Amino acid sequence: MNKTLKKVWDGVTTILVICIAVLAVLLAGPRLMGMQVLTVLSGSMEPVYHVGSLIYVKDVDPFTLKEGDVITYMLSEDTLSTHRIVGVVPDEEDTSVIRFRTKGDANDAEDATLVHYKNVVGTPVFTIPYLGYIANYIQHPPGTYMAIAAGAVFLILVFLPDLFDDEDEGQKKKGKKGSKTDDAEQDDN
Repeated sequence: MNKTLKKVWDGVTTILVICIAVLAVLLAGPRLMGMQVLTVLSGSMEPVYHVGSLIYVKDVDPFTLKEGDVITYMLSEDTLSTHRIVGVVPDEEDTSVIRFRTKGDANDAEDATLVHYKNVVGTPVFTIPYLGYIANYIQHPPGTYMAIAAGAVFLILVFLPDLFDDEDEGQKKKGKKGSKTDDAEQDDN
C-alpha cells in the first residue's frame, strides 16, 4: 500500500474511531454516573424536548419537586413519560403521600391520571437532539445486528492495511535475498 493512501486510510479510521468513542461515551457514560438515557418518542414536550432527542435523566427526591419542574415517570412497567408538573396534590388520607398533576408542554389538556411519587424516575438534566434516533435504532433489531456487523467490518478495515504492509515487506525481503544470490551466481560465472 503506498504511503499517501496509507496516511489517508489512517486519517479516516482515526476519525471513525473518535466518532464511535464519542457515541459510546454519550450513550453509556451517563449510565455509569447513575443516569438513565432515554429517547423522546413523542412531541408532547415540544419545543423543550424534540422527537428523536436523547434525554439524560437523574434521580430526584420526589418531595423536592415543585410546580413547573419536568419529571420522567412510569406510566406502566415498560412505558415512561416525561411531562411538566402543573400541580402537587397531597393525599387526603396519608400526608406522607403526594401525587403530581402533569401536562406535556405541547398538549392542550392535563394528563388524565395523577402520578404517584413512587412512580417518579427522575428529572431530565440535559438533552441531545437527534441522537435518540441512533440510540433507538441500535437498541432494537435489526439495528442491533447492523451495529454488530458494522463493528466487525470496521475492525477488519482498521487492520486490513497492516496485513498488506506485512505482505509487502515479506515480498521486498524475498526480492532482496533473491537478487543477492543472483548477483553471487553471476560473479561465479
